[in-house]
Amino acid sequence: MQNLDIGMKSLAVIGLTLLCSLPAYAQQVSVKDAWIRGTVQGQSATGAFMELTGQSNARLVGAASPVAKTVEVHNMKIENGVMKMFPVEGIDLPAGKPVKLAPGGYHVMLMGLQQPLHAGDKVPLKLTFELANRKRETLDLSVEVRDLKGQPAKAHSH
Repeated sequence: MQNLDIGMKSLAVIGLTLLCSLPAYAQQVSVKDAWIRGTVQGQSATGAFMELTGQSNARLVGAASPVAKTVEVHNMKIENGVMKMFPVEGIDLPAGKPVKLAPGGYHVMLMGLQQPLHAGDKVPLKLTFELANRKRETLDLSVEVRDLKGQPAKAHSH
């Protein structure tokens, strides 16, 4: 009987250890200050911006959202006075170093929008990361839509 008690306690400790380690594994990349620029009627694309920090080396390799037909990881730069946006295969996230996705640089592009996005709306956004061990991990977010200037809905005053 005593051996059975020891066995059950061991199983409980192993189970608890596994449960405690799951959130750490599921959170290899943290997201801070995520937002999506609002749109106007007829606008079919917009950008999502945020700060990403990997616990270990990682790479943002994809994104998806039910509000858009296509979602891509993009970069933007000015060449000869002309703004150019283009998809990239991924964005490297060096361990422990915050990487900003911001207007005028790296961002997540939502194209083929199903409807206008208004300040204060919440948009589901799934990010896909490739971790240092080559495994892929997804992170589901609910991202706030800001106004056309990138200001939160509650910042408005009349």
